[in-house]
Order: sequence, then structure tokens, then C-alpha cells
Amino acid sequence: MSLRPSICAMLTVGRTRISIGRAREVAALVLAQPKRMAELIECLWDEDPGVASRAADALERATRKPGTLAPEWKDGLLGLLMEAEQNKLRWNLALIVPRMRLSRADARRAASALYGYLDDRSSIVKTCAMHGLAALTRHDPSLTPEVLDLLRILTRSGTPAMRARGRMLLKRLEAAKSVHT
Repeated sequence: MSLRPSICAMLTVGRTRISIGRAREVAALVLAQPKRMAELIECLWDEDPGVASRAADALERATRKPGTLAPEWKDGLLGLLMEAEQNKLRWNLALIVPRMRLSRADARRAASALYGYLDDRSSIVKTCAMHGLAALTRHDPSLTPEVLDLLRILTRSGTPAMRARGRMLLKRLEAAKSVHT
């Protein structure tokens, strides 16, 4: 019998559904013990929306380090990206999924979900969707012209957060595009 706490138990701690609780600690734990990543990913489907949102937060933090996510989680995370309804889950998945190794077909599937996220009421979800779409152009360069057009529009018409993120993403994508042309 293990005396170590389960990741789910660690993520149950939080004052509100949207608080991060011990997400930072969980992210550090799975980076130090990669075999526990599956335990964290399972929490994304937890019945408790607070656990699922804190799991998404922890996973987003952990995946900032390249190569953290193994390929076996790709299909599950792509499916969850398509079906997620909870805002915190959506905005974290919008950042996580493009960090994975994706085929062009996977990138298009993810882009389809993220275009839908742009209709969300949450400015954070929309802003993260923009970021995710820009990141997907690494996996499928044919997405670049459409994403650039979209970013130009949202940089003029979006919320302040969307306009600020849009300017940053446009600079990055336009610089990358000029290098490749």
C-alpha cells in the first residue's frame, strides 16, 4: 500500500472550483515522476469540475517543458478538446494540445475545435484559442494564411486581452512566415 497521496486527492483541495489549489505542486510532481502523468490526465475527466479544472491547470504548467506528453494521450486529449464545455478546461486544452506532436490531420481537427472556442463567452477561452491556433501552424503550415487573417481581425475587434495577445501572435507568425518565404 502506497503512502503517497493520489493526484486526484491533491487536486480536490481548493476553496472554489476555479482556484488552482495544489496545481503547481502537482505539475512539479509529474515532471519529477513522469510515470504519474497518466494519473494526472485521468483527472481531466473527473466528475468534480474543480478537480478537472485544477488537473488542466497542472497539465498546462507541466507541458510548458517540451516533450512532456507521450503520444498515447493524443487521441484522448484531442477528443476532450472537442467536447469540453468548462471554461478552465477549454482554455488550458487550447494551450496544451498544440504542444503535442500532431499530424496535419490532428492539427486540423484541433483547429476545428479552437475555431468553435472563438464563439465562447469567455474572453480567456477566446484568447487561448487564438494562441492555440497560432501554435497549430507549426504542425500544418497551410493553416497560416487563415490564422493570420483571423488574428488581424481579432486584434482589431476583440477584447483588450485578445487584441494584446493578437499583436504578439501576429508578430511571431509574420516573422516566421517571412523566414520561410
